Amino acid sequence: MEIRKIMSGSNSNDNNNNNKEEQQFHFVLIHGAGHGGWCWYKIRTLLEAAGHKVTCLDLKCSGIDPTDFNTVFTFADYNQPLTSFISSLPPNHKVIVVGHSAGGKSVTDVIHKFADKVHIAIYVAAIMINIGNSSSTNEYLSKQVKIICSVYFI
Repeated sequence: MEIRKIMSGSNSNDNNNNNKEEQQFHFVLIHGAGHGGWCWYKIRTLLEAAGHKVTCLDLKCSGIDPTDFNTVFTFADYNQPLTSFISSLPPNHKVIVVGHSAGGKSVTDVIHKFADKVHIAIYVAAIMINIGNSSSTNEYLSKQVKIICSVYFI
């Protein structure tokens, strides 16, 4: 299935919407360990050229974030720039979160805390963890968030 169809939620193969303006998305790109938002510069450029909005955050002690790593003791502290950003989004604004490597843990955290603000979660060669084993939580998330694994950019 074409990625554009997955993102739009369409399973149809017809092209009746050719005259319809293409939907633009807001991507939130999350770096892996030892990186910063800068590592997404090629993907960011391509997505923005296609008309999408792109946010590349530096998590604590990463990229140009000046936080001393000796002061970050929990994952919540480390992930704080991302959770603050997602929580500040206006109601009904949905994003596509993309995590690479250790950034997958941040993606999982966001979809469990802010499922109503996540349109799609994409794991690019990333850690994918299960927070809790509640079937009701997993059922809720499966209805709220599309999850794509093993997406490769060529």
